[in-house]
Amino acid sequence: MMTRFRNVAVTLLGWIVLAAATGTPEAALEVHDAWARASVPGQTASGAFMELKSPVGLELTAVRTPVAAVAEVHEMVQNGDRMSMHAVGKLTLPAGTTIELKPNGLHVMLFDLKQPLVAGEHFPLTLELSDAKGRKSEKTLDVVVRPLGGTAP
Repeated sequence: MMTRFRNVAVTLLGWIVLAAATGTPEAALEVHDAWARASVPGQTASGAFMELKSPVGLELTAVRTPVAAVAEVHEMVQNGDRMSMHAVGKLTLPAGTTIELKPNGLHVMLFDLKQPLVAGEHFPLTLELSDAKGRKSEKTLDVVVRPLGGTAP
């Protein structure tokens, strides 16, 4: 009887360790250096930038924030001598790969700002994620606003 109890206890402990190790998609996602560019009164759009890395494959399916009516992942593309920008429906985050959202590349566009973004202030930005099994989750970031024309904190 005692051996059976010990086997059950060891099995349960193994499941608990496995669950803790795999975690949820948002727990797996590492986000570094999340920042947005300051705006001036009357400006209706700005950008947010960061580095994303996950030990498991994820998809970034949507972005939202209370400071803008619309938040979307966009990509800048060179077409001959012109740069163009377009929305990216879903952003694939391959396992173990750092994806950099930066000016003039992939980035988050914030449209219809509800107020100016002031250097030194912070705002929440929520990433909506999906893993390979279709499990949905969210990760809310604290984004710092940096001065216009600069990337220094």
